[in-house]
Amino acid sequence: MARLEERAAFCRGLAVEAGALVMRGFGRARPFDMKGPQDYLTETDGLCEAFIRQRIVAAFPEDGFFGEESGGAASGDVWVVDPIDGTANFARGIPHFCVAIAFVHDGRTELGAICNPAAGDLYFARRGQGATLNGEPIRVSSAVSAQSATVELGWSTRIAKATYLRTLETLIDQGFNVRRAGSGALGLAYVADGRNEAYAESHMNSWDCLIGLLLVEEAGGGVCAFLGDGSLESGGAVLAAAPGLADLVSRATGISLQSAD
Repeated sequence: MARLEERAAFCRGLAVEAGALVMRGFGRARPFDMKGPQDYLTETDGLCEAFIRQRIVAAFPEDGFFGEESGGAASGDVWVVDPIDGTANFARGIPHFCVAIAFVHDGRTELGAICNPAAGDLYFARRGQGATLNGEPIRVSSAVSAQSATVELGWSTRIAKATYLRTLETLIDQGFNVRRAGSGALGLAYVADGRNEAYAESHMNSWDCLIGLLLVEEAGGGVCAFLGDGSLESGGAVLAAAPGLADLVSRATGISLQSAD
């Protein structure tokens, strides 16, 4: 599509700028609000999303915007944004959070970036052109045994506790190390660069997972078919995994992987 190269360069720069803004609010004893159970909101969330939105409107006024904090239009050419994924960590002074930005065209994620400002890391992916970390190509893990593999299992209050615990038990019984670090977007990025073998969550919002799924796909991993049937607005189940363990994790979680093109 027209101006996709321009959008790619813009996205990389915007993610870094937004990450710098987020870091200015990190580590300070500031109050936070609760949007719901275990759903944190800080002043920096709103400031960062407003900054990103203003930059996008100025650069690409024809594009839509859909953000975690302010919503927007989730159709056509649209930027899908989480200003801070891992707000609970951010609010508690834990340096594990990120800015996640994805650009969706005709119902498909075309490009995006994840900035982990506390670590100085920038992930970027463009469909058909691979995935990078700080400009260097990344690939998923080559592991084929659960005994040496790690799965990050996200938690959502939309899913019954028994379902989560059943999945957790199954993964542990298969031999996986299971962790939960509090940022789904970074969890997916860590699958893309091989730090995790898989990430699974029974319900995620689009702003948390779109760019992470593209990163994993472009890095050679298997991913679920997330977009479709209104999932951009309502969310859905997410799975991304290294190919050697993808089927095993899919069976354990009950989340299907999309067929290879």
